[in-house]
Amino acid sequence: MSSTRDAVGDQLRYEVDGQTARITINRPEQRNALTWDVVAAMRACLAAAGADPEVRVVVLSGTGERAFCSGVDLGGMAGGDPVALHEARGQLARLFEDLWSLGKPTIAAVRGFALAGGMGLALSCDLVVATDDAVFGTPEIDVGLWPFMITVPLIRSMPPKRALELMMTGRRVGADEARSLGFVNEVVPAADLDDTVVRVATTLAAKPPGAMRIGRTSFYETLDLTSSEALARLHVLLGEVAEGEEAAEGIAAFREKRPPSWQREERG
Repeated sequence: MSSTRDAVGDQLRYEVDGQTARITINRPEQRNALTWDVVAAMRACLAAAGADPEVRVVVLSGTGERAFCSGVDLGGMAGGDPVALHEARGQLARLFEDLWSLGKPTIAAVRGFALAGGMGLALSCDLVVATDDAVFGTPEIDVGLWPFMITVPLIRSMPPKRALELMMTGRRVGADEARSLGFVNEVVPAADLDDTVVRVATTLAAKPPGAMRIGRTSFYETLDLTSSEALARLHVLLGEVAEGEEAAEGIAAFREKRPPSWQREERG
């Protein structure tokens, strides 16, 4: 079953196809730059995907060959009420937090430019699949700014000093270097991007949704904890998952030499 709807006019598309939801920025003439309205709409789409028990994976992408997302539309960053503008900028941080707390795997399908906030958006996803012509970078310093809001996804995705180098120099990074730095998981020819993303999404969707939700959430929750705090939290969660229905089904399937049957997770 496939369904599609537009948000913010036709600037953002949300499609559910089977167990995968795809959120596509549709501003190719602006290299898929983000407006505050588009960011707000992306948050609404993520909420819809999170609440849909049929959806197990979310894919983020951009329309066209030039860019996944070139960052925030600079034309919308100046003028108007300063308080309202400051609040609008906070939407990007909340979008990142929405991605981390979603409870379902996320994949960034990157072709072309992923710059500034667009790079932060890609790195806020769990996995990044990029074409061999993809380009990443944080050019804010070159226009008298600093990539404040994307600092967290950057330093969570590569060694901090490498992230700092990119932020200080503004230099651009190709897909192969991005993979060597650790923030791109797979590099493929442009013609193979869609098939690769489908393959990865299908693999993730086939996993037990409850264990995926709890385990993935624990990964993000414990990133900033001390080792002792993290281990204590993970110990509790291990007990919760080990006593659950999915573990019972998984172990039974292993013993009976059959594929496990995972039920969709109903969340209130």
